[in-house]
Parts: sequence; structure tokens; C-alpha cells
Amino acid sequence: MSLIHLFLLLGLLSLEAAASFSPGSRSILRDIGSNIADQKDNAIELNATNFDSVFQDSPAKYAVLEFFAHWCPACRNYKPHYEKVARLFNGADAVYPGVVLMTRVDCAIKMNVKLCDKFSINHYPMLFWAPPKRFVGGSWGPKQEKNEISVVDEWRTADLLLNWINKQIGSSYGLDDQKLGNLLSNISDQEQISQAIFDIEEATEEAFDIILAHKAIKSSETSASFIRFLQLLVAHHPSRRCRTGSAEILVNFDDICPSGECSYDQESGAKDSLRNFHICGKDVPRGYYRFCRGSKNETRGFSCGLWVLMHSLSVRIEDGESQFAFTAICDFINNFFMCDDCRRHFHDMCLSVKTPFKKARDIALWLWSTHNKVNERLKKDEDSLGTGDPKFPKMIWPPKQLCPSCYLSSTEKNIDWDHDQVYKFLKKYYGQKLVSVYKKNGESVSKEEVIAAAEEMAVPTNALVVPVGAALAIALASCAFGALACYWRTQQKNRKYNYNPHYLKRYNSNYMVMNTFSNTESEREKER
Repeated sequence: MSLIHLFLLLGLLSLEAAASFSPGSRSILRDIGSNIADQKDNAIELNATNFDSVFQDSPAKYAVLEFFAHWCPACRNYKPHYEKVARLFNGADAVYPGVVLMTRVDCAIKMNVKLCDKFSINHYPMLFWAPPKRFVGGSWGPKQEKNEISVVDEWRTADLLLNWINKQIGSSYGLDDQKLGNLLSNISDQEQISQAIFDIEEATEEAFDIILAHKAIKSSETSASFIRFLQLLVAHHPSRRCRTGSAEILVNFDDICPSGECSYDQESGAKDSLRNFHICGKDVPRGYYRFCRGSKNETRGFSCGLWVLMHSLSVRIEDGESQFAFTAICDFINNFFMCDDCRRHFHDMCLSVKTPFKKARDIALWLWSTHNKVNERLKKDEDSLGTGDPKFPKMIWPPKQLCPSCYLSSTEKNIDWDHDQVYKFLKKYYGQKLVSVYKKNGESVSKEEVIAAAEEMAVPTNALVVPVGAALAIALASCAFGALACYWRTQQKNRKYNYNPHYLKRYNSNYMVMNTFSNTESEREKER
């Protein structure tokens, strides 16, 4: 009988323990079970303990936060829709990693009650949108003013939510988008560079956004540097939409940046703010890279896209523009690239050039050599610290698989290059191969567009005067070059915007001199 009594006693104790579980305890058990069942969930489930740290550490530019209750049937039915969007941005197989962090908080769990109260949750589900850092210690209320956290008002289906996100960041993501493979997996395939045309647009827009975020144009020197780079983009950017956007900023520069001091306010309908311009059109940024995508969020991306942009510019210029292009690129990196060590190293390499460039070939090969030196230096750092991209290690470019004719001989410590073959490769790779996607899509420009652009285009009065080759293309502003350039050449002569070498900053090994433009028309006339 004592054994029977013992079993009965244990049974009663078990029932008492089960009855004593709090709702929070049952939630913990449910969470453990759901974690097993929902291992494929991409949205990150947050709670009061990890809420701030997850948002603080996120590399994403934006975040969506859903408040729900696990007992709510509508929330359970909505979860598959939310997950369809989350799989694009979250997880190891994300299609567009590092763009939008998709998160959720269960308000039915006791520990999250105060957190949900901070956001005035009065129904389920409720979705919010903001940069991740804004959620750290954040709150929301219907009567709060100037809150960067906003309510998502179109969310009931995956299509509606994704369309709403696309509107916020100017992207064009689709629910059926698939993850792109490692585009450099076959480095002997020259066709892969064609995907980089989209990355060049992305990097151009990101560089412009960095300038806006830091309000970096703040003096006559930085203003002159920005103008020079714009003129180079208008003339030779591989993307038509970026040439057009750069030209629009250039011709309005006097109004938005008088005396080199730019307006960064973005008031509704205002046209005198730099923030109201899109350097590569309203469809950019897309929020992701293709050719330049790294295997980790923090690798490649913008820096890779910027290098491809500079290479593509270097192979498109003419002989008479080589020194101007060199100056424009060096100044731009020195003034607007915010990685200080990188900026200083690049600036030192610019200063090491002792004589002005005379041939387009010279700057293309100099930039190629400089890029390889940068890769060598970074590879040593990344190998010792383990910070590199394991799938895209730094290497000497181009590898032999991509351009065997570029190599005369090579050992582990030394490569003897055939510079004629290297230049030929660079011209083809960053020239016609890069824009082959656009050619396949039939992007062309009519003669009427050329003439219209030429008639309307005028260099800002406080802008630097550019070399002849670049000046011709400013009016074309994204148009095809060739016979039609003659029309703009005539227009430029009539307007007397002639190349003046005194406007260019000169680099040599010992000093750097900048002859800036004059502030009055009379002084300009004397200089001419």
C-alpha cells in the first residue's frame, strides 16, 4: 500500500505544479515548442530583454516591427504574409541582406507588456517602420510630434507590405525575387561584370547620400571638388540615369549651393535643397548589390561599387581629359570618402604622381595599379585580423584566368605585366562588357533628346570650367557620343566655355596647389 500511496502523492504534486504555472510560464513552454516547430521563421522574435540590443547591433538601414498576440487568430493568419516579406531580408538565405530588419514582439507574453505599452498598442497586429537605431529606447504615441517611428498603414497582405516598403526606400523588390549566386564563382567569365552596372548606380547614389548625411559640401574647396566630379559623371558615367541626374544637379548648383554653401533642408516642394535631387533617378537606391555583393553584410558592397565606377570612368575619357579626371577622382575621395585611413592612403598615392597625365591610357593604368596596391595592403590586414570576406579574398587583378595575355611572367612574389594588354583588357572589361546589359535592353538616345539637352544645358556660373571633352558631354547629359557631339561642340564655342587649366588642382610629389574659380564675372574675364 505504501508504494501505491507514493505514486498517488507524486501524481498530486505534478497536478499542483501544473496548476501553479503562471501565464508567463506557459508562454515559455509554448516558445520552446514553437522554436522547434518554427525553425524556418525569418522574422526575428524580440522580447523586452533583447529588444534594444538587436536593433542597436543591426547593420540594416531600415526595420519593420510587428506587435502581435499569439492567441489572436488574425495574427496567426497574417504570419505567412509577414514571413514572405521577411525571407527577402532576414536569414542566411536572404535575397537582399542588410536592407530591412523584419522583427516581431508577442504582446501576450507578460514580460513584453510594458514594451507594448510604450508603443501604445491598442489592436493586433500593429506594424511600425524606422531605422533600427530609432527603436532603441524608442516609443510611439498617436499624439507624438516629429517621431521618426511611423505606423505601417498598408500591411494586410505580403504584396501590400512589400509595396509599402518599396515606396519608402525607392526600391522595386518582388516577392518572387531569388537570391543571386556568387557572381565571381567563375572568375574566368568576363560577362559577369555586366551585372556591375547596377552596382555603379547604387554606389553613386550611396556616395551622394553620404555627402548629404554629413553635409560635406561646406566650403569653396569642397564645392569645387563636388562640381568637378559631377562634370566627370555627366560626361562619362556608364549609366544614362546617373548622367542625367548629375547634369540636373550641376545646372542647378548655383541655386542650391550659393558661394559653396549648400542647403540641405527638405521642405515640401522646395527646389533649392540638395536633398531634393536624385543623382541616379528615383529608382535608385535599390538597397542591394549584385556583382559587388559580399558573403557578409559588412564586406564589399559600396567600396567595390565605387572602385568599379572609378575604373569605368578611367576607360571612357579621352587623352585631353586625363589630368582633369585624375584631379576630379583624387579630390572627390579626399573630400568625401569618410573612411579616414582609406582616404589618407589614397590621397598619398595621388600626391606621389610627379607629372601630369597626358594620355587616357596613363590614368587607367595608374588607377589599376593603385587598386592592386590597396588590395595588397588590405589583404595583409584582413588575413591577420580575420576580417576579410572568405568567399571574396583580396587578390591581384586581373587574375590569370581572366586575362592570361596580361601576364608576361609571374612568380609568387613578382608579376611582369604586359601593360598594353592590361589596358586593352581594362577598356573592354570596364567599357563594353560593363554596359552590355544596357545594350541588350536597347537603351539609346534620340537626336531630338541630344539637341534638347544641348539647348537647355548651361554650366553654373560658379562652377569650374571643364576640359573640352568633358564639356561636350555635359550638354549631352547621358546621350550617345559620336557624330551628334559636333552639335554640342558648336554650342560650347558659342557660349565661350573654354577649357582653362588654371582651374584645376594639380598634384605632384612635394606640394598641392589649388587655383579656384573667381567669384565675379569681371575676374573670370581677366583670367580668360
